Amino acid sequence: MTFQTPGMLWLLLVLPLAVLAYIFLLRRQKRSALRFASLGLVKEALGPGQKFRRHLPPAVFLVAMGLAVFSIARPAAVITLPSQRETIVLAMDVSGSMRATDVDPRRISAAQAAARDFVKDQPRTARIGVVAFSSTAMTVQQPTLNREDVIAAVERLQPQRFTAVGSGILVALQNIFPGASFDEESPRSLPSTQGAPLGGDTQVEQQPFMPVPPGSYTSAVIILLSDGQTNVGADPVKAAHAAADRGVRVFTVGFGSDQGGVVDFEGRSVYVQLDEETLKKIADITRGAYFRAGSQAELNEIYKTLTTKLIMETQQTEITALFAAAAAIMAVIAAALSMMWAGRIA
Repeated sequence: MTFQTPGMLWLLLVLPLAVLAYIFLLRRQKRSALRFASLGLVKEALGPGQKFRRHLPPAVFLVAMGLAVFSIARPAAVITLPSQRETIVLAMDVSGSMRATDVDPRRISAAQAAARDFVKDQPRTARIGVVAFSSTAMTVQQPTLNREDVIAAVERLQPQRFTAVGSGILVALQNIFPGASFDEESPRSLPSTQGAPLGGDTQVEQQPFMPVPPGSYTSAVIILLSDGQTNVGADPVKAAHAAADRGVRVFTVGFGSDQGGVVDFEGRSVYVQLDEETLKKIADITRGAYFRAGSQAELNEIYKTLTTKLIMETQQTEITALFAAAAAIMAVIAAALSMMWAGRIA
């Protein structure tokens, strides 16, 4: 647990002073009582049960004071809460290397099957879009609530030539912010407009774009699957910075066996292998996460993990209200006990 205004915790020093003041008042009252009553009567009046009742309300009120001080310091904790994610964009590699058979039956077939299961597991309130990238990147399905359309788009994917990971990220961003535009040569050079989030007003207000902290945009996420190395299109690291500037997380999945695969290109056998380092950089820059899958079964497990992350997410949350409510409840309990046992609040 952390505190947003930790300087207020100095007020906790009041608590031991309150205890000392309480002890001083008790001793003063005891001396006064001995002046007017015999020692036997005093001991009888202050038996074990009476002592417990006498001290419990002040003790409860002391706890209430401590909780109140904590609430003033504005405590925050990492709590798992239901996600507010509204849009998920699947950016899928459909380069020629996806024809490799090192993953049974083929990489593309295994990726399509896992994507179908992933789509079915998502909440009905989440819009899902599909972006395919090879020599270029294009939107195969705009984000929609219709699961049948998304699955049909995934099934239409066919391997092409080349790999443009960076372009896939930029097109995915355009699906999240339809009013924005990105230059593939320098995608991080900020556009002249903010871009309207999906589902917002189609009229885009002209205003300067201001970068936000990486990972802070909680309404959308990009899940990027690739099995090769970028050889055309936008620089994937620069594209990742463009996503980070808008707060969008990119979860990357490296797909393919550890040994790599061999693909036939126009009668020539070409060895293809995964560029893990770039995918890790993309995930790190955007505050996402990188996953490695060497089979369809592993890919299915990764998508299940991602589903859990997207439905429930941990985040730093201020819990001042909880401490304030607890302090109020304890104060009421202390007052009630004092009224019930002493006939007054003291």
